Amino acid sequence: MRVVPLRLQPGEDLRLALQAWMGQQHEQAGCVISAVGSLSVAQLRFAGAAEATTIRGDLEILSLAGTLSPDGAHLHTALADSSGAVVGGHLGVGSLVRTTAELVLGLLPEWQFRRQLDPTTGYAELQIRPSAARAGGGRDPQAPGP
Repeated sequence: MRVVPLRLQPGEDLRLALQAWMGQQHEQAGCVISAVGSLSVAQLRFAGAAEATTIRGDLEILSLAGTLSPDGAHLHTALADSSGAVVGGHLGVGSLVRTTAELVLGLLPEWQFRRQLDPTTGYAELQIRPSAARAGGGRDPQAPGP
């Protein structure tokens, strides 16, 4: 794994910035290792909801986890408001950095992540394949077990 730090500035869209950053990388698979910072606006889609909910205010990023691929990201976050109340969900476009977002990201050169519509879930789900750099070695995680 190649580990890369990244800092986002006030006003940047957290989700779009991560997607754009991943699109600039040679690697085809990535993940969020660590994230701290704050948002002024969060777009969160809660479990089972069809649409995102907009949350405004001084929001601290308690956690951010997810996978990054050249064709999209799957990101979940937990945020605390100014009273300490915590809310979490699927991070959507329009989630804006308030003061900073300090991220540690991992790039996985031996793997290729893609998103493909899964008719069972109705969502673009993660497809995992060995990369060309990994060809000839290791087990395909999508293959049946031993």
